[in-house]
Amino acid sequence: MKVLILNSGLGHRMGAITAEHPKCMTEISASDTILSRQLRLLSQNGLTEVIMTTGYYDKVLIDYCQSLNLPIHFTFVNNPLYAQTNYIYSIYCAREYLKGDMLLIHGDLVFEQSVLQELLKCSTSCMKVSSTIPLPQKDFKAVVHNGLIEKVGIEYFSDALEAQAMYKLLSEDWKIWLDRICKFCESGNTGCYAEVALNEITNMCNIKALDVGNRLCTEIDTPEDLWKVKELISE
Repeated sequence: MKVLILNSGLGHRMGAITAEHPKCMTEISASDTILSRQLRLLSQNGLTEVIMTTGYYDKVLIDYCQSLNLPIHFTFVNNPLYAQTNYIYSIYCAREYLKGDMLLIHGDLVFEQSVLQELLKCSTSCMKVSSTIPLPQKDFKAVVHNGLIEKVGIEYFSDALEAQAMYKLLSEDWKIWLDRICKFCESGNTGCYAEVALNEITNMCNIKALDVGNRLCTEIDTPEDLWKVKELISE
């Protein structure tokens, strides 16, 4: 299984914290950044093939990954239009490397090992959701019917659960989504979330809603998010 980590975004909401490096390189403890923690947990669970999209400060990010000396083979793919496009286009830029089963995660996601392990053990494609975390106003939610993902977006509140962009995708489901992503981008629709393309084809896939409850699996978008995550990790 390959891992796709999306790290092309600008991270504007982090303010000065991301003035000199990508958001994923933000420190979350004395020993870890968001990214080093992700990569360490991935390698501990046998995942050694990582495709990473980059944007601004791409050389800083590449040098940092290589300095970690982890048993991981990296393929870096730059999105040259990172300032004008959403991550749907970053995925499109990396499309030639994205064949087979895929673990897809955003580069600002902090999760605990048990969440990753449960995702990997799932026999079907799945997405992380939580039935116990209150629905966020501005972040991802997943509409779930019969245990399967039907829609993902920030606008859904009915029949919805809190969700994060952490997916395990079997090759047949991933190919359907990737083909639709390519169709979007080749028609010039590069400013939306990749999940807009996903929402058009969920009836052709079987993506299970994997409920991890209150276990740590959250994104860092703001300094306030960073503070909360640091508190959780220190505990």
